[in-house]
Amino acid sequence: MNQTQKAPWYYLLLLILAGESVFIIPFVLPRVFRPTVLDVFTLDNTQLGLCFSVYGFVALISYLFGGLLADKYPPRKLIAVALWTTALGGLVYATFPSYLVLKALYGYWGFTTIFLFWAAMIKATRVWGGANSQGRAFGFLDGGRGLVGALFGTMGILIFSIFITSEITEATMTESRAAFRYVILVSSGIVVVVGFLVWFFMRMDKASEKAIILDKITVSQIKEVLKLPAVSLLMVIILCAYVGYKITDIFSLYAQDVMLYDQVQSAQVGTFLLFIRPIIGVVIGVLADRSQTTYWLLVSFILSFFGALLFATGMISDSSTALFFISTLVVATGVYAARSLYFAVMERGKIPLVLTGTAVGLISIVGYTPDIFAGPAMGYLLDANPGAIGHQYVFGMLAIFSLVGGIAAWYYYKLYRK
Repeated sequence: MNQTQKAPWYYLLLLILAGESVFIIPFVLPRVFRPTVLDVFTLDNTQLGLCFSVYGFVALISYLFGGLLADKYPPRKLIAVALWTTALGGLVYATFPSYLVLKALYGYWGFTTIFLFWAAMIKATRVWGGANSQGRAFGFLDGGRGLVGALFGTMGILIFSIFITSEITEATMTESRAAFRYVILVSSGIVVVVGFLVWFFMRMDKASEKAIILDKITVSQIKEVLKLPAVSLLMVIILCAYVGYKITDIFSLYAQDVMLYDQVQSAQVGTFLLFIRPIIGVVIGVLADRSQTTYWLLVSFILSFFGALLFATGMISDSSTALFFISTLVVATGVYAARSLYFAVMERGKIPLVLTGTAVGLISIVGYTPDIFAGPAMGYLLDANPGAIGHQYVFGMLAIFSLVGGIAAWYYYKLYRK
């Protein structure tokens, strides 16, 4: 498929469904239900962060080899298998395994969601966007993924509430586990169904499919990709933006620890963020295609920097509900906009389409290292400094990474704006 053709609209729709479904069990549920997850698995923040680190270590290796895989095999097959194998892990998750088994499970998910899935999804999205709609393609992808995540979160809260028979504040560990088990099992079933939809319907004609895969990836091609300035800059940009995305995991915990919300109310804050994400993705994608993706990427880091400062200064307490939601919206806008655009600028950075998988793999080795260090860092800061102070330190970390990411985004903008 050449750069001016587009796959059908439902191709992108299936990518959106798959793109969030594969991360629902390992990441979206812990983001929406973080206080509940800590309780039912008897974990503290540091231990949960270490589970994410195990995921990150496996993912680090999987990014490179998964990128090479994505340039050799059709995205449809890789994505479907990734969804099915990830859902299998959900069956283990629903047994509330020991901490050791839970860490091993996150390592398994690091393989299924990255080696088989990640680069294939990015490449398929770039194919859909063609030469002139990269901002829209990736904006719709991330925005749509946010909507899917929000729907999963809403469904999860509804299921959880139905199966909690007593008052939320008085629910026993047994009741919370039973209710959360239903949330996990229903989510796993939906992931399996999405896998079948991808397998049977996300097809391209044979000529188009052949045009985007290589029979062999050579060392010289890898070196060619590494020499591109866009690749090294995107390593820094994605690393900083991804730290911001990881920090959105603690908004529901902030609501409980600082704003004094209960489990359902704090989960609703997490779901509120998921509903913001699709709006931001669509708006920023359209704006980027009408002007410059690199410019809006820079703006996104500026927003996340100033939003993080509002939290880091300790201005937001349980008596400032309006400021809490305004600041949350500012941070979310910056973080989700950056996430929507950082792969959309690959086209402007002259990265060859046929080597997209390889480029994504190389970029991701550095860009997604927050999977390794962000969880433990946040967990340590929160556990060592209980209450509002720990959260201020976490948002201070976000401000620093947003500043560094903004500098890299500014340089990318200057380099490729013509």
